[in-house]
Amino acid sequence: MSEYFFNFEKMAYLKTPKPKGCILCLISESSNEVQNLTVWENEQFIVTVNLYPYNPGHLLIAPRRHITDIRALTPHEEEQLHTLQRRFLTILDRIYSPSAYNIGFNMGLPAGASIKHLHLHIIPRYPRETGIADLIAGKRVLVESPIETMNRIKAQLHQNPFHL
Repeated sequence: MSEYFFNFEKMAYLKTPKPKGCILCLISESSNEVQNLTVWENEQFIVTVNLYPYNPGHLLIAPRRHITDIRALTPHEEEQLHTLQRRFLTILDRIYSPSAYNIGFNMGLPAGASIKHLHLHIIPRYPRETGIADLIAGKRVLVESPIETMNRIKAQLHQNPFHL
């Protein structure tokens, strides 16, 4: 029989009071109700550092308009999303040199979507990144704060700006 390790804090996070309204919409509107770690934006999309990252460089790419299903993207939005994904992979390669990436959407709470607003996760991954704290305490040891991640990405964008 397999043994499992559980992170019991995930449920506490899911149940904690949230700001009124959608977190990604509030970030998109520059609301003071949420911490804004946006590194890039245009009229259709925002790119923000995940406040609760799995690893340094964990980004969220979200359309500004509130949708919950990838099939609601217009063809133009799909094209922009694909371009943003490619550009931010290159930026993360320059800054962090990860060995791999997890890239994807969580559509619906059972799939892990704690935010009811479509967003693409880009998570840099590294060999042997699971540490003793992960295994014993169900904790992640972050080697960089999300704010430092935001500052590093913004500096890279300042050196290599782009527009869609």
